[in-house]
Amino acid sequence: MLATHHLALINVFTGDIQGGLGPFLGTWLAQSAAWSPSRVGFVTTLVGIGSLLMSGPFGALVDRLGRPRLLIALACGAILCGTLLLLPARGVIPVFAAQMLAAAGGTLLLPAVTALTLGIVGKDRFPKQQGRNQAFNHLGILLAAGGIGLGTGWFGPAIAFWVLGGMAVLAIVATLTTPGHCYNARRAVGWQEDSDNKPERAGLRSIVSDRRLLVLAVALALFNLGNGGMLSLLGQKLVATAVDATSWTARYVMVAQLVMIPVALFAGSLADRRGRRQLLVAACAVLPVRAALSAFIDDPVWLISAEILDGVASGIIGVAVPVVVADLTWGSGRTQTALGSLNAIQGIGGALSAWYGGLAQSVLGWTGAFLALGAPALVALALVLWLDTTSEGRGTRRRDAAAETSSGEAAAPTQGTRKARRAPERKPETA
Repeated sequence: MLATHHLALINVFTGDIQGGLGPFLGTWLAQSAAWSPSRVGFVTTLVGIGSLLMSGPFGALVDRLGRPRLLIALACGAILCGTLLLLPARGVIPVFAAQMLAAAGGTLLLPAVTALTLGIVGKDRFPKQQGRNQAFNHLGILLAAGGIGLGTGWFGPAIAFWVLGGMAVLAIVATLTTPGHCYNARRAVGWQEDSDNKPERAGLRSIVSDRRLLVLAVALALFNLGNGGMLSLLGQKLVATAVDATSWTARYVMVAQLVMIPVALFAGSLADRRGRRQLLVAACAVLPVRAALSAFIDDPVWLISAEILDGVASGIIGVAVPVVVADLTWGSGRTQTALGSLNAIQGIGGALSAWYGGLAQSVLGWTGAFLALGAPALVALALVLWLDTTSEGRGTRRRDAAAETSSGEAAAPTQGTRKARRAPERKPETA
């Protein structure tokens, strides 16, 4: 079996487990323990803060250790244990402890899977492979949500725990059976593969002071402030209106993931042709429309339209962000450190989203809460538009092209010229 086939299986099985119970957590606690939206949001926010504090160190761990298969297996084990511990929990402290363990595993998964992908396929093939990774990732979530939706009538809301547990076990098996010789640690960070020299890693200051990364991080934090808690709040809204919230939440997840599959594949192929930042602009523009639909529509059937837009926005973000980070940090030996740090900053928005949405609901009602979640996305859109027109973006490529035309000399490497000037690399082993 090819190594890329193992990547597909890993992404299928980790797609559902990366966020733990995800949108089903609020529904589960509301039904089994009669938790209010504000209480769910408070605990979810605390867990989010804890996970974002781990993001940067976990990214650095992946860069330093260089054993992503081991780290993926450990992450899946932590998610499995944390989720199963949540099953009997009812109090704030047990729920918080269980969710923190699962969150630690989910935080480690993203940089570890990204490093494994880069080490197998290399930088040039990474955008398309990242699109495939995300497509399989969403397929896994779709399959899990389908199982939860079908099994809820027989086993109740607890079926979500057992589906997640089975996926975690299969993810561990798929990871540990990936051929080790197909992964190249030097290929994963952009160092010359056939050299014995070990380049010095870039300093952390060069990563945290990169203005492009900082603007991107703030924009994604605002995006997640609006996006992170929207589906969970929608599930709680359905509970309040005496609708079968668990089944409808599962259907919404299925619709969103079904849309994300073609969107991820399309975004992966479009990233090289149209540019990464334009994809981010499209994702940020979609979120306010989704928020408006969630605010003014009460019929659970018509709310499916909002989750179609969720599929578009999230499908694009999942592909574009790791590719942009790899572009900006390639060869530094700090790609996963930067990705983890970026996740930490944008995680602030995700961590605050559930609390922000719950607080807005208590003050403004359901309609006002969803409109409040859509507002930060408008600011994120403005930042990404600025990032796309800044001199580090299109302007740099235009100046470099002009310099090469007029002087015949190679200017500073850019995304469009880096491939042509790089020394020939060995073809990555995939079998």
